[in-house]
Amino acid sequence: MSSVCNAICLLTLGYCFSPEDPKFRMILEDISNFTKFGGSAFLLLNDLFPWLMEHLPGPHQKIQESMEKGFLIIKEEAEKHSQDLAQRQPKDFLDLYLLEIEKKHSEPNSTFDNGNMTQSILELFFAGTETTASFLQWALFLMVVYPDIQDKVYKEMETVLGFCDSICYEDRWKLPFTHAVVQEILRLKYILLFSVPRQTVTNVNTCGLFIPEGTFILMDLYSVLHDPKQWEKPEEFNPNHFLDKDGNFMKREEFVPFGAGARFCVGEILARMESFLFFTNLLRTFKLQRPEGAEEPSQEALIGVILHPRPFKICAVPRCRPS
Repeated sequence: MSSVCNAICLLTLGYCFSPEDPKFRMILEDISNFTKFGGSAFLLLNDLFPWLMEHLPGPHQKIQESMEKGFLIIKEEAEKHSQDLAQRQPKDFLDLYLLEIEKKHSEPNSTFDNGNMTQSILELFFAGTETTASFLQWALFLMVVYPDIQDKVYKEMETVLGFCDSICYEDRWKLPFTHAVVQEILRLKYILLFSVPRQTVTNVNTCGLFIPEGTFILMDLYSVLHDPKQWEKPEEFNPNHFLDKDGNFMKREEFVPFGAGARFCVGEILARMESFLFFTNLLRTFKLQRPEGAEEPSQEALIGVILHPRPFKICAVPRCRPS
């Protein structure tokens, strides 16, 4: 989770934290609190009856504290970025947003302001950290449960890339089986309990169903990713879902873990890059296996807004590679 969060820090703030930095540890704790309680009934009640819930104890109070600390951190960072922004090139999301706010004087209808800036950055942290961290947990879990697939991924990387020190995102096209494994993890272990709500802006007729303007919609993406009409073995971990008969990687229209259409996940490209690069570098560096005597881990997920695997034990053995 620390590595994933630091990727968001670099994107939004322009630098990474030391893992031991107190501020960074606080950010990680706040993200964990939000993810743990973000879908609870307490938070729903807080949205419906804020005047009442602010006087009652519960996890919503901890989330509110986390949000307020996040506001202060972004305010401090914005002040630092503003000091010399006019003398240098923008280097991160915060710089670019501050420049858009400055343009607001000549564009009165602009929606760029400090409030939207803070909310946007917080959403990047909350939505972009725990999701990718959950993918990596499932990836490690499945590589332990399916060691034959782990070995095949490693052999493909070594055969194609040799002993080069780095892997880039474009290498996925040279590694069809590895690419297929990453996609299959995202498909089989879809990490969200439910998708992000949407609202229709006009009356819609689709598949004989009338949906009036203003209707809130929750898409069941899990059912698409596990549809037996589209996937040969939807409940099994089967990378061949993304490979043709010749072993070439095959894109699938039914693969929609990031949604589809104009309102697909804005962080899709970043999430895909992180997922592939973290996964491949971990498997090139370590052989993952179940510790001797450890029980076979459960395939059942821990229920929450984001679905994590149940706690399991793992042994990461460093791979010996030529110097």
